[in-house]
Amino acid sequence: MRWEQKLQHATLSDIGMRRQNNEDAAVSSVCVDELEFDRRGHFFVVADGMGGHAVGELASQLAVEAVPHAWFKAPGDNLREVLQEAIASANKLIHDRGSQNRDFLRMGTTCTALALTPRGALIGHVGDSRCYRIRRDRIDQLTFDHSLQWEMQRQNHKLTSQLDLLEHRNIITRSLGPEAVVEIDIEGPFLILPGDIYVLCSDGLSGELSDDEIGAIASELSPSQACKLLVHLANVRGGGDNCTATVIRVGDLPANVPPPELPPPEEPHDGLDWTWLGLGWAAAAAFVIGVLLMISNRPIAGGVFATAALIAFAFLVRAHWSRRRPRLAPEGDLSRTNYFRPYRTAVVKSMQDVYEDLSAVEQEISRAAREEGWSVNWSQHLAAVQAAAEAKSERRFARGVRDFARAIDLLMAPLYAMRRETQNAAAP
Repeated sequence: MRWEQKLQHATLSDIGMRRQNNEDAAVSSVCVDELEFDRRGHFFVVADGMGGHAVGELASQLAVEAVPHAWFKAPGDNLREVLQEAIASANKLIHDRGSQNRDFLRMGTTCTALALTPRGALIGHVGDSRCYRIRRDRIDQLTFDHSLQWEMQRQNHKLTSQLDLLEHRNIITRSLGPEAVVEIDIEGPFLILPGDIYVLCSDGLSGELSDDEIGAIASELSPSQACKLLVHLANVRGGGDNCTATVIRVGDLPANVPPPELPPPEEPHDGLDWTWLGLGWAAAAAFVIGVLLMISNRPIAGGVFATAALIAFAFLVRAHWSRRRPRLAPEGDLSRTNYFRPYRTAVVKSMQDVYEDLSAVEQEISRAAREEGWSVNWSQHLAAVQAAAEAKSERRFARGVRDFARAIDLLMAPLYAMRRETQNAAAP
């Protein structure tokens, strides 16, 4: 990424429909100086606290303050190490704070940090808050959920088919704070292309919307509009948790600057050549000779021979597959980006399907608003719905999606206002 590529970005965090306080937190640090950008790049963090009452809120707030501070202040050019140490220092801060007060004991938070640097996109991650990348018609999840559900799926696919994974979806296996030391995932650096879109979100969003929906909405709407619609949909579908979304869109390259090339896909594992086959047959023959020696009353010599043959064969297999693995940059070398596979990928939902979904959502909310007498600006709402219908008649579904997003926003605004009034009235 280059300094001249401007970013569009927005963040929205909402308490949801069932919680009393918002334990999510987020921060965006966009460089205003080219030298600072060359050194560290733009930086974004989303954290989802846990612990009840104000404990989770404190943990997430400490994370979004401590991680960027350490990231920009720490010396060193190895950005992977700097990001690792920044998150580790936040973990220590939260753990120490929790240890000083019994009410804060074992408080914790997820943390997902994204750095957009001249040497690629780098991600530091603990917990189940996610980082997605949307490129053209695909959405890739670049982080692994540290949840019991994902860990069970990784370790035993047969077992997961026999269990109700929905019961384990919200049980996380790693977080900042509860333990003095935490394992941190560092992903990337990933190649950044013009037009790439990144979404950081808490599980209050990813638990209610599918990946293909998130990809379609973030790719079609502006970051601020996308954040609003994503949060609205999460709340309409239950809003059982706090919901936070950060959407970042990478701008175009300067004129006359060619875009970077995507790394070549990993080569398929082809068959063994004659050299490898010959060595394999030699190892197999040595193993057979060892077995024959053991049968012919020479067990020690035969055992040594057979064991050496097995070790040689294992070495040949490992060497062959290592030869076929994609080459990654040496540790600390960020002169180029590496080719990392996403943990999950999907094709973004078509605009026509999104249009139909939003049409149904709008009708449902509109019916509730009229029955309960919400103070909606009905004239503006009607104009947005009519514009969406006109867009459909012209088969301009993307424009219709934007119109429905505006109509839904007009419907949800008074609902949020009533929710704030209720919460303020209940506050001591």
